[in-house]
Amino acid sequence: MRPQEYMLIVFNAIRCFPHLVLFSVHRNKQIIKADMKRALADMEKNYGTYFGLLYLLSLCKEFRNLFYYRTRPFSFLLQFICREQSSLFIQTKSIGEGFTITHGFATAIGAEAIGKNCTVYQQVTIGGTDDGAPVLKDNIKVYAGAVIFGKITIGNNVTIGANATVYMNVPDNSSVLPGTSKVFRWKSKKE
Repeated sequence: MRPQEYMLIVFNAIRCFPHLVLFSVHRNKQIIKADMKRALADMEKNYGTYFGLLYLLSLCKEFRNLFYYRTRPFSFLLQFICREQSSLFIQTKSIGEGFTITHGFATAIGAEAIGKNCTVYQQVTIGGTDDGAPVLKDNIKVYAGAVIFGKITIGNNVTIGANATVYMNVPDNSSVLPGTSKVFRWKSKKE
């Protein structure tokens, strides 16, 4: 770790102390730990629970948004201490553990539900229509600029390519590529 990063984290330990207290007593502590573990692994950082939380709260605004989502309604006052990413909106009813947001700029996440170990990149829009909102199952990656809308289901182990538009169901073990309007499937190793 660079000395500047270390100093920033130490300084933020004072500012983020209420966050650590809330994390310690919150009912979603295990889910937040799973989110932290996955985010730190993506960054190739091997930190303990509290130092890892300080690191993410200090340097990753998109993680702050997820932390505030997980600890609501108690996190309302903490948002004034550590600002969240102002152009990242999370309005999903339930999100499984291990959720990560990479970059998170200009992103709106408004699904009905999102499963475990999903990743969303920047400038993604996930939203509903008059019929309802999408359901994303487990192990999904949604790359930059993708749009997912309507009352649809995105299956397990799906990759949504950058700038793809998805408005119909996507089966398990598939990829959606931009500009083709096609769903590509691959067989699992067991098949």
